[in-house]
Amino acid sequence: WLRQRQWHGDGGTPELFKLMKEKGIALCPTLAATESIASYKGWKKGIDPETPGIKHKHQIFTEALKAGVTICMGGDVGVFTHGDNAKEMLLMAEYGMKPIDVLRAATSVNAAVFKLQNLGLIKAGFLADLVAVEGNPVNEVKVVKEVRMVWKDGKRVR
Repeated sequence: WLRQRQWHGDGGTPELFKLMKEKGIALCPTLAATESIASYKGWKKGIDPETPGIKHKHQIFTEALKAGVTICMGGDVGVFTHGDNAKEMLLMAEYGMKPIDVLRAATSVNAAVFKLQNLGLIKAGFLADLVAVEGNPVNEVKVVKEVRMVWKDGKRVR
């Protein structure tokens, strides 16, 4: 239980984040899970004030970023509809992460953290699982929701 609290950041402290950075332990903040759970209870983003849980996640994420903790990207399976992973990326940017770092968290950082070979980079010998989006996600992360083409194992599937 404590391990998961540290992994997702709940219960995180500046001291813990410093230790995570020193030990190379990544944080998978699951920001979208917290917002999704609040919305299932009736909370409306942009209308209602942030819930204490959302405020806490925002604070923890900001502290981890400030401490230089490696941030990976995940959404906690089952909390929101499969395929809506972009929610996590949008919140990471909204909460202060640079768009390029959000993209890295979802690709090369995840591959490194989970020790996945041949994934996470556009590189010879790596799997060619790619998406093309409308716009430049380095400038505006929200365009990751505007998928125009998809390649799986180097073959265009959409």
